[in-house]
Amino acid sequence: MKTQAAVLYEAGKPFEIEELEVVAPDDYEVLVRYDYSGLCHSDLHMVKGHLPFRAPMVFGHEGSGEILEVGAKVSNVEVGDHFVASFFPVCGRCRWCATGNSRLCDMGANGLEGFLPGGRFPFQGKAGEYGSMMTVGTFSQYATIHQDSVVKIDNDLPLDKAALVGCGVPTGWGSAVNSANVRAGDTVVIYGIGGIGTNAVQGAAYAGAQHLIAVDPVPSKRDNAKRFGATHTAGSAEEALALVTELTRGVGADSTIITIDQLTAESVSDAAAATSKGGTIVITSMGQYEEDTIQLSGVQLALWGKTIAGSLYGGCNPVHDIPKLLNLYRTGHVKLDELITQTYSLDQVNQGYADLDNHKNIRGVIVHEH
Repeated sequence: MKTQAAVLYEAGKPFEIEELEVVAPDDYEVLVRYDYSGLCHSDLHMVKGHLPFRAPMVFGHEGSGEILEVGAKVSNVEVGDHFVASFFPVCGRCRWCATGNSRLCDMGANGLEGFLPGGRFPFQGKAGEYGSMMTVGTFSQYATIHQDSVVKIDNDLPLDKAALVGCGVPTGWGSAVNSANVRAGDTVVIYGIGGIGTNAVQGAAYAGAQHLIAVDPVPSKRDNAKRFGATHTAGSAEEALALVTELTRGVGADSTIITIDQLTAESVSDAAAATSKGGTIVITSMGQYEEDTIQLSGVQLALWGKTIAGSLYGGCNPVHDIPKLLNLYRTGHVKLDELITQTYSLDQVNQGYADLDNHKNIRGVIVHEH
């Protein structure tokens, strides 16, 4: 099958729209039609060279659509099912899946190389074999992906909203609910109110945070945070520290969550300074892979009992949490419609990322044409 896809050949270069051939699905693979794909900042980290990847690669890792064809041994979905792509596959058998940590599934190890779990590359084109980001490649109209990368959803759910639950929503929501373990009455500070931070705000609000401070230099993002449950906003880490000191009478925040566009040592230090004794600093942001971005006194962490926690996929287990979040959307407890700032066609993907980089969007969404 032919497909139009957004391909990256080299970090720092724009995406190129190409016609590729989609390989036929093997026994445990499915052919899918993507209808929508979110424009997530993780792709931008790879575009900027912060994270390594094998080129050429079809980008995109947040998407939804319909199953068109299934391999002979596929057991979890059927033709016609609607699905959300999980950017980490879930095998259900490895140590991580067996211990309830399926976001760390060993099958995810191929994500930056872009080949399918069986070792094949999913696309063919003028440059030979093309990988797919996180083995899903949602910046393509059609793709072959492994059955363990699809999560079946109810067919009546709107696919444009459902696409966001493949990455941005669980990553942000779970950073608060799972990784920070926000509880009723807590004070929480969230740094960076883009697509991930906004969902961290609504997760912390739903979990019962009493004081919820959203920190961002962009006024529109601070205003938006209030619509998702923030009780206070600040334009800088310094303002946030003064505010949390006042609200807690000097105790500090129970948890701080870093969701800024690029992690720095300063951002971690700022969050640690605002965190109370026994509190948790959650790092969700990505940045330069090799850079040392934690420069704190280990003795002070020990003396005050503070914890630094990395958060991948918001500590969620996608096969369970993607349907759960969609059910919360049905009942009005999770906002999805309000997350979508702008829609783009596939050939506008570079403009979409320029808008993201210029802080114009909470979430941009590609609408695939077929």
